[in-house]
Amino acid sequence: MALTRAKKESLVDRYKNELAKAPNVFLLGFEGISVPEATELRDKVREVGGTYVVVKNRLAKFAVEGQPLDVLKEHLQGPTAAAFGDDDAVSIAKALTDFAKDVPAVTFKAGLVDGQAVAAADIQEIASLPSREELLAKLLYLLQSPVTRFVRTLAEMPRRAVSILDQIRQAKESSAG
Repeated sequence: MALTRAKKESLVDRYKNELAKAPNVFLLGFEGISVPEATELRDKVREVGGTYVVVKNRLAKFAVEGQPLDVLKEHLQGPTAAAFGDDDAVSIAKALTDFAKDVPAVTFKAGLVDGQAVAAADIQEIASLPSREELLAKLLYLLQSPVTRFVRTLAEMPRRAVSILDQIRQAKESSAG
């Protein structure tokens, strides 16, 4: 069934407004994947805050012209799907690689992470990185640790002063007695 001109224009607009402007995009090959598997993949990507769409290559090439995703135009060949999102590239990459382990029909073509082109082999490495929340927690711990030690040191000083004064008192009492 051929697409009407209106449907094509609608797809190009969607690609321009969503896909082409997303800072994090992963292009996938999905030849041989079943409909239930595609639905499961779409749900997994949606759970981590991303969007999964099957793209029409010619329309996508037209839509990404002059956008950051333009560097990946050469990978828009054959059956192509795109998983993209605004926030966390690591979460999307993890969801995709976890799914690809179980369904080898899903292959990585290329990606765009924070506007930088990424080779298909590097997507596995991105998936192994800690999530944004984990990195923020580690950063907070590292920032909090010196402050905590400083506060402990400040709190220790009066205790030591009291201990020294108590030792002086005991020495005076023992020398007077």
